[in-house]
Amino acid sequence: MALPPLLRLDGVRLTFGGTPLLSGVELNVLPGDHIALVGRNGSGKSTLLKIAAGTVEPDGGEVFRKPQATIRYLAQEPDFGESPSVESYVAAGLGPADDPYRVAFCIESLGLTPDARPADLSGGEARRAALARVLAPEPDIILLDEPTNHLDLPTIEWLEGEVASLRSAVVIISHDRRFLEKTTNATVWLDRGAVRRLDEGFGAFERWRDKVLEEEERDLRKLSAKIEREEHWLRYGVTARRTRNQRRLEALHTIRQERRDARRATGNVVMKAGETRESGKLVIEAEDVAKRYGERQLVSGFSTRILRGDRIGFVGPNGAGKTTLLRMLIGKTEPDAGRIRRGTNLDLAFLDQKRASLRDDASVADNLTDGRGDQVMVNGELRHVVGYLKDFLFSPEQIRTPVGMLSGGERARLLLAKTLATPANLLVLDEPTNDLDMETLDLLEELVANYPGTVLLVSHDRDFLDRTVTSTVAPAGDGRWIEYAGGYTDMLTQRRAEAKPKQEKPREAAPTAPPKASASAPASKLSFKQKFALENLPKEIARLEKAIATAEAEMADPALFAKNNKRFAELASAIDRDRSTLAKAEDEWLELEMMQSELQG
Repeated sequence: MALPPLLRLDGVRLTFGGTPLLSGVELNVLPGDHIALVGRNGSGKSTLLKIAAGTVEPDGGEVFRKPQATIRYLAQEPDFGESPSVESYVAAGLGPADDPYRVAFCIESLGLTPDARPADLSGGEARRAALARVLAPEPDIILLDEPTNHLDLPTIEWLEGEVASLRSAVVIISHDRRFLEKTTNATVWLDRGAVRRLDEGFGAFERWRDKVLEEEERDLRKLSAKIEREEHWLRYGVTARRTRNQRRLEALHTIRQERRDARRATGNVVMKAGETRESGKLVIEAEDVAKRYGERQLVSGFSTRILRGDRIGFVGPNGAGKTTLLRMLIGKTEPDAGRIRRGTNLDLAFLDQKRASLRDDASVADNLTDGRGDQVMVNGELRHVVGYLKDFLFSPEQIRTPVGMLSGGERARLLLAKTLATPANLLVLDEPTNDLDMETLDLLEELVANYPGTVLLVSHDRDFLDRTVTSTVAPAGDGRWIEYAGGYTDMLTQRRAEAKPKQEKPREAAPTAPPKASASAPASKLSFKQKFALENLPKEIARLEKAIATAEAEMADPALFAKNNKRFAELASAIDRDRSTLAKAEDEWLELEMMQSELQG
């Protein structure tokens, strides 16, 4: 017998400015559902989530929430109210039956300071605080609007595990394909004001969507063929029936036009990078570059050689120094030590993650042209701003709108339009994927993958990196950065491959075999304590992983908290402690491995 829904939207309608945004939308959220809510920018996803959360009232239709069901909603812009600290803000989201320990757990896991004032938080910290408030309780339904925006990769990966393990029903809006694939078991597609549901996770969505669109195209072709038959009959059929069938023909034409207009309703982004002269073969060469801010060594001894046509991705936690390293390479920040040489004929286009080049008080058109009229030069051709911005889904009415009134997705598209209009052979993109819908991401991926010049890219979107870059630069601790061939997944594979033989080497070596002089001399430079740690840390890491898994399995019992809340708290505390110890052990082992590798040449 099917379980009753926790939340049901039936025939929901909403109109903004005379244009229907939602028309007859239906959405059922059942216990255990982890739903990916997908659709184009501007299709109404966030509005639908607000209706579900009760913060927006629809014009019509029915909204049913199960009595006593609890809902937590992560908005794109968190409201901290009068909360004096992060801890009090997160704790305010708990219900009477929720575990207060979860407040400290979520704050620590998300790298927040409990006593920090919410008003002083950066954009990324504010996002993590809002996530902690939503995840600390255990409500019946959790609604997440772009939860991965402004998060670094370690935090995204932690969030994946947390969301995937939730017993609450979850509805997620996100542009991060990998995140949706790992956290969802159903997909709801909001398209042209209506919804379709697929009872499979996001991994199956794109194949299913393409099939649906192919069926629509087939229906349109059938309709066109029927109209052609009607036209032929009217021309050569019985004259007495001509008037009546002419009306029928006009009705069929109207239906066909309506279907075509519906397919074109959201439009398609047209994306092409500005072209310029070809750069020299050598684009950037760095030797032993270093940069320190205060006590923090962000970059130490970094060397690379970037050639024309390379597409380099930079990954790592927030604060690791990705943007600093990028800005040094392109000449916007000077290194403390080392040498950077840049090639000839370099023309740079730079997309800044902070969107500092956009002025909130200026109009969309003035931001694009810097206030110099109504035309913009694109690939050597003057284009009117209205025509060019239509390529990025801006309506003529929006051209004079102040940028401060645009949504996050609209600001992202405007910054792309401005950046891509710049003639360049070196494209530098710092977090370009934030707030973009998947269709626009697809086009940006294609543009980057086929760009004839050179691309330097900072991103936390693993799928985007895998599809675009030729090599990945990742931090290795203490300011060191290592370049790996391929995308993000390739980088992880290479790191594991490098680590695995070294773990097994002490067990494989024959104890009676005399060591070679060339290998033993460098290895002896490790102290006895370091060698002992290198051999025994893998065992300690395995023990900690097993202890965490055992404790988590015991905590998975839904009745444990009710039967023995003291044991539940002990397990949660042990897991938190073991995870912290595990992270330190892994860092220490990795550092020793790299030290041994360097000593062995």
